[in-house]
Amino acid sequence: MKISVFIGILFCATLFGCKIENDDRFIFFLHNRFLEEHELSELHPEFGRVEYNEIIAEFEKSGLNVISEKRSGNVNAREYAIGIINQIDSLIKAGIESKKITVIGTSKGGYIAQYVSTMANNQDLNFVFVASFRNNDIQNIPEINYCGNILTIYEKSDPFGVSALERKKTSRCEIKHFKEIELNTGMGHGFLFKSLKEWIKPTIKWANGNYNLE
Repeated sequence: MKISVFIGILFCATLFGCKIENDDRFIFFLHNRFLEEHELSELHPEFGRVEYNEIIAEFEKSGLNVISEKRSGNVNAREYAIGIINQIDSLIKAGIESKKITVIGTSKGGYIAQYVSTMANNQDLNFVFVASFRNNDIQNIPEINYCGNILTIYEKSDPFGVSALERKKTSRCEIKHFKEIELNTGMGHGFLFKSLKEWIKPTIKWANGNYNLE
């Protein structure tokens, strides 16, 4: 679902009473930094093409309503997060429960999602942070405060993503559900470029409220 389509749905719901099903689940997918400065068809010199459309297709096949856009121009993570929060607030005002909204981010997209988690300060929202925590983040980005139901996914061979338990410890919000998954694909940071079931399948479960990932 493009942002423009999303806006159209909310406009219809607000002015004309168009129905948004209460059991609908929505996800915001925030891609990595590479796509901000490159076209969809361009290849990363090490990891190849970002399978952005394929990743979205996997989410949509599971029945989730996907809200996403290709960002451009090295956006400011905090400022971009404010726009996502405004869209989340619009969904909630249209009748969607917070627990049926999930923000998913890979790499830089995961940092944007962390700002959403911090500033929305809503314990019922769901978040999936993929390859988006490093140990020095505690010192370098001290303002991040995890809030919501948090799933973090990282790859053992990826130097740009590790366990985020330290961030959970420093966060002041009570987190009802927190899980971590360590992958072992051997693909380094490139695993998030691909529509791999290893990270997409648990993400879909989390977005559906399956916090045990069974």
